[in-house]
Amino acid sequence: MSKGTLFDKVWDLHTVGTLPSGQTQLFIGLHLIHEVTSPQAFAMLRERGLSVMFPERTIATVDHIVPTENQARPFADPLAEEMMQALEQNCKDNHITFYNIGSGSQGIVHVIAPEQGLTQPGMTIACGDSHTSTHGAFGAIAFGIGTSQVRDVLASQTLALAKLKVRKIEVNGTLKPGVYAKDVVLHIIRTLGVKGGVGYAYEFAGTTFEQMSMEERMTVCNMSIEGGARCGYVNPDAVTFEYLKGRDFAPKADDWDRAVAWWTSIRSDADAEYDDVVVFDAADIPPTVTWGITPGQGIGVNETVPILEALAEGDRAIAQEAYQYMDLAPGQAIQGTKVDVCFIGSCTNGRITDLREAAKIANGRHVAKGVKAFVVPGSERVKQQAEAEGLDQIFLAAGFEWREPGCSMCLAMNPDKLQGRQISASSSNRNFKGRQGSASGRTLLMSPAMVVAAAVTGQVTDIRELLAETK
Repeated sequence: MSKGTLFDKVWDLHTVGTLPSGQTQLFIGLHLIHEVTSPQAFAMLRERGLSVMFPERTIATVDHIVPTENQARPFADPLAEEMMQALEQNCKDNHITFYNIGSGSQGIVHVIAPEQGLTQPGMTIACGDSHTSTHGAFGAIAFGIGTSQVRDVLASQTLALAKLKVRKIEVNGTLKPGVYAKDVVLHIIRTLGVKGGVGYAYEFAGTTFEQMSMEERMTVCNMSIEGGARCGYVNPDAVTFEYLKGRDFAPKADDWDRAVAWWTSIRSDADAEYDDVVVFDAADIPPTVTWGITPGQGIGVNETVPILEALAEGDRAIAQEAYQYMDLAPGQAIQGTKVDVCFIGSCTNGRITDLREAAKIANGRHVAKGVKAFVVPGSERVKQQAEAEGLDQIFLAAGFEWREPGCSMCLAMNPDKLQGRQISASSSNRNFKGRQGSASGRTLLMSPAMVVAAAVTGQVTDIRELLAETK
């Protein structure tokens, strides 16, 4: 088993005890909730006559079901309005801080916690959402949990979990122009597989990650779960500290220096032992796009859809299913695939740096005829900052719609949905069947810059061609 890693240190520091099942009872330092997975959990507490043990350790927002166009209450969708009212009442009854629409701090749960400094190194974090692994970018151990576990954390501030193995994923070198953090994680998942991380925590390390901004690290950690890992993290460093300094909930004055010293001490030891180590060269990573129905079915934008014989035997059944569903033939070039909808946003790529990079490509260009393209900021703060920088005007001039914050078309539990067999170029994290709101809709995952390239050309396009034009 691993020894001396950040994961081991944080796990040990938060261990309450060992349960009869052999699982660890782990204390959870920060619990994030939203409107979808919390109503049933609160109902379970009421049925048992239980209260929230540490309401000050729970933070709520609304993101999954909120419309991104008309946010007037009551919502047009009765179920969405019912979920909103339930969250509002549950937070009021239990004295839980709630960042509602119009508060100035509402947004996607995995965007608002980091931007406010709620997410800090060495924490254990849980949320009833798969992509809670995002927070690992800060050197936290963050788990997505189910509704019954949301109940457990509300009632006891602990979780019953089996300790994970730790795999170190090193990426070294400088990424080539047109290659972004999204391409890095898609490449890793493509190589290791969507089940490759089962039973593991992923530690992302190497000079490539050291060069990344915090928001780029968040993109990679966000999709750890898509590679089967329960969580993913990056050791905290000067980049982490610079990002956190001065944020709402970050330590202040003398507490800051003490915090930085402690955060530094929990980094993985130089001689830490890992259960597995995998090494990548940044120079080998191309702009990447998914062609199939799992995030692991990705290829370089200049590659062709793999033929069955080139795949491992265990991957062939899902590949055949993907060929049929996506209407793509083995050996077909992915570049040139026509798109109908282009979506920039989500907890993967809806932060300010994502929007800045997308705006660079959109500036002076226009969305192709027949393509619907829209941008959904990850939070009210991201939206405000983007508008202060004039990014909204760049997108609007280029023919994109500029929306209100929310999860939007990432999972389409709101009015933003694909129609019929439409194909979406998406900066989100999942390309499962029906993920974006249509049972037959098709999703191609890619970086925000690649989404803009698809929007302005009407087809999957190598971002490097547009970058060459921009120079």
